[in-house]
This record gives sequence, C-alpha cells and structure tokens, in this order.
Amino acid sequence: MRRRDFHKTVATGAIGTAGALNPGGASAAPKPNAAMHVGGDYHSIAGGPRADITGKANLEYNLRHGVKHLTGQVQKVGPDGVWDLDELKRMKDNCDQTGVLFEAIRMDSEYIMLRNGTERDRRLEAIAGNIEKASEVGVKYITHHWTVIPIRRNGTIKGRGGVTYAAFKLEDNWKDLPVGKAGRVNSDDYWERITYFLHKMIPVCKQYDVKLAAHPYDPPGLPFGYQGAENWDSPSIFEGFKRYEAIIDSPYNGFQLCLGTIAEGLKSPASEVLPIVKYLGERGKIHQVHMRNIRGGLYDFAEVYPDEGEMDFLKVMRILRDVQFVGSICPDHMPTHPDDPGKLQAYAFGYGYIKALIHAVNSEV
Repeated sequence: MRRRDFHKTVATGAIGTAGALNPGGASAAPKPNAAMHVGGDYHSIAGGPRADITGKANLEYNLRHGVKHLTGQVQKVGPDGVWDLDELKRMKDNCDQTGVLFEAIRMDSEYIMLRNGTERDRRLEAIAGNIEKASEVGVKYITHHWTVIPIRRNGTIKGRGGVTYAAFKLEDNWKDLPVGKAGRVNSDDYWERITYFLHKMIPVCKQYDVKLAAHPYDPPGLPFGYQGAENWDSPSIFEGFKRYEAIIDSPYNGFQLCLGTIAEGLKSPASEVLPIVKYLGERGKIHQVHMRNIRGGLYDFAEVYPDEGEMDFLKVMRILRDVQFVGSICPDHMPTHPDDPGKLQAYAFGYGYIKALIHAVNSEV
C-alpha cells in the first residue's frame, strides 16, 4: 500500500458496526450451522523439520483428516515485517491445487513492543500493506497475538499413554522474575498501543475486507507487574474482551477465541467460559476458535487433550452453532509424546474430535 493511500484510508475510512445476530432480541430456534468447520494451522506441520505448511505433504495430511481450511504463516518476510506477495501467491496456488482454502494468516506481533514514534508508524504501515496483500490472495482473516512477554509455562505433568502436558503454576516469587524485553508496560500504556493500532488498522481492514482476530495473552489474569507487564486481559479476561472490542465496534475487529487461554484466566472454567463465548458470538466478534482444554484454572493449570479437561466442548459447540459462527475451529497446544515428535497423531485426534462435535450438534436440530 502506498503511504498516501494508507493515511487517506486511516483518515476517512468508515467503520461498520457489529450487532447481535438477532437485533430484535427474540431467541431464534436452533438450526444447523453448515458454515463452521475444522481448521488446520501452523502448530503441527507434516513433512518433517522446516516443512512447508502449503507443501504437498502437509496439505494431504490435512485433507486425510477432513481439514479443508488452513491458517498459514508467511516465511518470506522483509524489513519491518513486509510480506512477500509472490510467496503469498505461491501458498494460495498450492492450496488451490490441493482443494484446501487458504483462509487465514498468523502475523507476528513485534509491533506491540514499540512505543510512540516513527518506528511504530513505519511498522504499522507495513501491516496495512500486508492486509492489502492478504486480500489480493483471498485471505479473509489475519490472526495476531497481543503479548509483551512470552507465553508462560513453567512445568510439565505426565498424562495418559505416556504423554506430557505443559503446565503453569504462579510462582511464589513472581515479583522477582526478570522484566521482559519490552520493558515495563503499565495498563494505560498497553491500552494506548491497542487503541492506536486498531484506529490505524480497522479502516484498512474494512477497505480490503480482511478481518483481524486478536489472541489474548496466554495465560490471562496474571498479577499486574508480572515480568513488568500489566496485560490487557488482566485481572479479568471477560472485561478485557469487552473493553477491547468496544474500542472500535466493527465486524473487522474480533478475536481468535482461544478457549484454553480463556480458561486459564478463570476460577471455574466449566461455567465461566460459556457466557464469554455467547457474548462474543452474538456480537459477531469470533473469527476463529482454538479448541484447547485444560485441567485447573487461574494461576494453576495443565494443557490436556480436548476430551479430558474442565470445559465441556459439546456445550461450547452448541453456542457456536446457535450464534451461526462461520470460521475455523482448530485444535491447539496438544500434548507431546516421544513417538509423536511433530504432534501429528495428537492433532489428528483433535481434528476428528472437532468434526465429531460439529456433526453431533448439527444432528440435534
């Protein structure tokens, strides 16, 4: 995108409003949802180390397990995070030839590290150009992860069949942990960055019909000051979602709804996650779902298989059906095992589990 076009779009772009699917308030009778589907992504790639996510081996692996929608990552990235358009076209062509839809792209999140100044504006202008390129190859969603400190895990637990679960327990000495590379970021500063980003990007997204899907920090609910950060999804993940989506109430401003991450910030995930899914789903703000389950909850949890955690995903899937969610539902952060170093077995289980849930809830109505 040319510089003058970028600034013109930001200054003049109208922003749509996403309301509830039933604005009259009446509860519609449940009906099947043929649009929601299982999705594959960058967490497990067939074909060996450094395999191409749109290579023949990985695309056929996905198709064998009923996965026809892909979220990819761009490997050829220039200065300031500029995507290579020829690389995007190659990825799309590979998907088209195999019968897979190149549905979404996960972008890096280095921009959140940047404070006010020309460097941040230059990086955001590059993202605006990437949105235009994504649109050119038919990609409808860009997912991204708001984080100024790395995803936090500090333990492991053994699980069924000899697998290992990644785990986290809030450290007694958490106040003594080193500050992250972004330095100290207080809540006001964090929200300023988010607000600035959204006001720059959402008009561009509307122009090119590409939706942004924000992933919450993982884990949410950490005490303010943990590694120097006051995260946007603390102390309440639900209130964080509400504040985030209200900054610009647009269908282009939504979320990659990671159920496992949300559960990590709740004291009672089984009951507390459902109203969050319903609230965001009715407002059309769920653009992709990560179906990850955990045991435990706030400050103490382990990531497990989707069928053995705190959350009842049949209940979650019914909500997604009833709000007529239209995107991908992806397995996420599956357990590890020495016999399955690339997690291909684990993710195959996840794909089948999600497809079965979709079939089950649609067969009920």
